[in-house]
Amino acid sequence: MTKKQRTLETIERLKKEYPDADCTLDYDQAWKLLVSVRLAAQCTDARVNIVVQDLFAKYPSVDALAAAEPEEIEAIVKPCGLGRSKARDISACMKMLRDEYNGNIPEDFDSLLKLPGVGRKSANLIMGDVFGKPAIVTDTHCIRLTNRIGIVDNIKEPKKVEMALWKLVPPEEGSDFCHRLVYHGRDVCTARTKPFCDKCCLEDICKKNGV
Repeated sequence: MTKKQRTLETIERLKKEYPDADCTLDYDQAWKLLVSVRLAAQCTDARVNIVVQDLFAKYPSVDALAAAEPEEIEAIVKPCGLGRSKARDISACMKMLRDEYNGNIPEDFDSLLKLPGVGRKSANLIMGDVFGKPAIVTDTHCIRLTNRIGIVDNIKEPKKVEMALWKLVPPEEGSDFCHRLVYHGRDVCTARTKPFCDKCCLEDICKKNGV
């Protein structure tokens, strides 16, 4: 089985297993997803979803959050960890959206990367979920699972995994595929326990099992 064949088969099987998989961060406006994905670094999406309720209740718009002092933001987002740096990035990012983009999020990938605290993973998430454009989100689940399954070979650097996947994953499938890897990585192909290979829909095509 070639890497391309393994990739396409994995995509189809995960589609059947997780037909409704989507972003696990809760948001109803694009700028809120931008804030949440920054807070999600080294923190669970579940915790972020709880913390941002208070943040967005107090600062319900880009302008309101841009006007807040970083220390005020930090006091709310501290439970997500790395509170000071995250608050500083969020403050600077909201100010940039307010001053340069009229409170909106740029639709250009390179412009997203220029926003404070936004890296390739975050920019891809925005491109896929907000704008419906081709995207590959190389979070920890994506990196772990694509290596285990044998779609990529011992590549741990997020950008290198992303570049490898662009060559294998059909552009229109990338965003949903990465969301499904998150679901599968949490429920079956876990990181902190032994993977539940006996209930895995990919068991017979997984390189980890010598296939």
